[in-house]
Amino acid sequence: MSKHVVQQQEGAVLVLQINRPDKKNALTLDMYQSLIDGLLLAQRSDAIRCVLISGTEGCFTSGNDILDFMAAASQPDKAALPLTFLQTISTFSKPLIAAVAGDAVGIGTSMLLHCDLVYCTKDARFQLPFARLGLVPEGGTSLLLPQQLGHRLAFELLVLGNRVNGIRAAELGLVNTAVDDPFSEAKTAAVQLSNMAPQAVKLSKNMMKSHQQALLQTVLVDEVEQLVERLASAEAKEAFSAFVEKRQPKFN
Repeated sequence: MSKHVVQQQEGAVLVLQINRPDKKNALTLDMYQSLIDGLLLAQRSDAIRCVLISGTEGCFTSGNDILDFMAAASQPDKAALPLTFLQTISTFSKPLIAAVAGDAVGIGTSMLLHCDLVYCTKDARFQLPFARLGLVPEGGTSLLLPQQLGHRLAFELLVLGNRVNGIRAAELGLVNTAVDDPFSEAKTAAVQLSNMAPQAVKLSKNMMKSHQQALLQTVLVDEVEQLVERLASAEAKEAFSAFVEKRQPKFN
């Protein structure tokens, strides 16, 4: 268990807190493994009826830790952890709730599409800057966002990579609502769900997701395969170099 993912069971609710505030909660591969382990624990345990994922007070997660990923590029088992996490969260059968404050960048936004309820602060910041980094969408976003928002709004978020705040995210339906205290709102919903008939809740969730689950799993793998190809591209290398050097990239 990574020290940067705090796992705590509160009644029938398992809270998984992304807790690396000094690095804006950037996700390392070890953190992905801890999130996977937490979800699998909740899946197996009859004592856990709901999972709540949160970040820290000022940030949900700024996305992947680029330096950690670059260092692990030659380790296939570790490099596969983000896909394993997405497969785990997208097939998780119990209610999954997210409380978002501050930045939710890249995977920080795309993982929310697999949650059943999402609450955020009004000044939360959601961004999917894949194309800006010379990359392509991941996390099922190329399927789920156009379905939810239509092509033009999905293009704005996935290709332009424009940032939206909590209020607009709620207007678009990316989150349920923007509130002053998203963790409290999420915890209230989690307790409510935990007190409901567990099989009825699970079956209801499955009925809403099962019709395209096979397609989603195919899309997750296809996206990662294209993402891996893009990581080796000259565009991505320039974008990442510019990010590390804190300058504007130059695409020729």
